[in-house]
Amino acid sequence: MAQMKRTVIVASAMVALTACAPAGYDGANSSAAEPVAVAAAEPTATVEPEASASAEASAADAPPADVDLTEKLVGKSVARMGKVVTDQDGWILYRFDKDTADPPSSNCVDKCAEVWPPALTDGNPELTGVSDDKVGSVTRQDGTRQLTIAGWPVYRYIGDKKPGQWKGQAVGGTWFVVQPDGKKNLSCLPKGTPKAVAPPADSGSNDAGGAGYSY
Repeated sequence: MAQMKRTVIVASAMVALTACAPAGYDGANSSAAEPVAVAAAEPTATVEPEASASAEASAADAPPADVDLTEKLVGKSVARMGKVVTDQDGWILYRFDKDTADPPSSNCVDKCAEVWPPALTDGNPELTGVSDDKVGSVTRQDGTRQLTIAGWPVYRYIGDKKPGQWKGQAVGGTWFVVQPDGKKNLSCLPKGTPKAVAPPADSGSNDAGGAGYSY
């Protein structure tokens, strides 16, 4: 698989956020993952007309048109929390302790994925402040591809109501803000163990307080 050459630009930003109470958590797991598979930066040959079958195969591998893709990963530092990764719109991303990094695997599906939408990719995210050798992807049960950082699948949280919030930090004791190196950010943790918000009402679920799926 060819790997796109990227210029990694280290960015930093200070975001005014509400205070939180650090706790004495420790331990952060990280593991290497294969780089995202992307098209070659410089084509080595022209496509012949007879290659239409290959083009159709590539189109079949593309994500559905109605899937929201995470087009950019931005590693930066924000006030109080420190190192985080956001998407192109500034939403902070998380990792899940019940996933695995080696091999990469996502265990957040169905109702869980409605609350924690996976960061999906077409294999060519723009990177700023995140090393390309840390970024990869994993194929989910539904056939979509999810971005990984150091092997860990990454997600958004619907409980965050605006970019820059991290209300998903330490939810269920298993969800944590992810750092650009793929490790858990444990610098700013809430008191107690927060529960996740419920799945969206239009999902047909009547669960409240995040019940009905495994954290």
